[in-house]
Amino acid sequence: MLSPLVQTPLFGITLTLVTYELASCVYRRWPLALLNPVIVTAACIILFLSLLDIPYAQYAAGGDILLFLLGPAVVALGLPLYQRRAEIISRLLPTLCAVSAGAVASIVSATGILLLFGSDTGLILSMAPKSVTTPIAIGISEKIGGIVPLTAAIVVVTGCFGGMVGPTFCRLLGIRDPFAMGLAMGTAAHGLGTGRMLEIDRFGGAMAGLSIGLNGVITAAIIPIFVALLP
Repeated sequence: MLSPLVQTPLFGITLTLVTYELASCVYRRWPLALLNPVIVTAACIILFLSLLDIPYAQYAAGGDILLFLLGPAVVALGLPLYQRRAEIISRLLPTLCAVSAGAVASIVSATGILLLFGSDTGLILSMAPKSVTTPIAIGISEKIGGIVPLTAAIVVVTGCFGGMVGPTFCRLLGIRDPFAMGLAMGTAAHGLGTGRMLEIDRFGGAMAGLSIGLNGVITAAIIPIFVALLP
């Protein structure tokens, strides 16, 4: 029998916020990519729910409220964009080209592998919007017939992985310009990649924030074309 407290939205909200704050303290003490607060929080909550045999639906009653706040959080990324607006406008064409190429590459690479292995259509459609921010990815998945909870999970994993390895991978490729790194991180790893980029360079973080919005619009526009071409 579950405690009445567990059955209220307050449980999911409190668990998430407390766990994230503790994870943030650990990250400030040991700032390693693997100890990213989002990754640690997700792992700890999954472990906690599993050990105490608490149904995910009970946690989601509060977690969904926090999910709703993702939309305003993405809008808040507009502040660094406004602060560097002149420089961003001067580079608008290469920005649009880079994000468009990244959006196409993300969809084709992820779904192409699944098509080659004969995966289920539902899985393919769920994977298609993996590199856009969660609210947009969920909306796209609902419209095209994907599995929404799976899409949400894939988006989080994509962001966590991109946030961890993205900057190092860019440096290995010889990419050190904050403008280019920001576009790559925002396009490939959405909000989590942008948060990581803001720690490295504020202008790069602004470009990553811009990439989130552009990638969402571009992906939403081209995915229906991709779905229509599926066998």
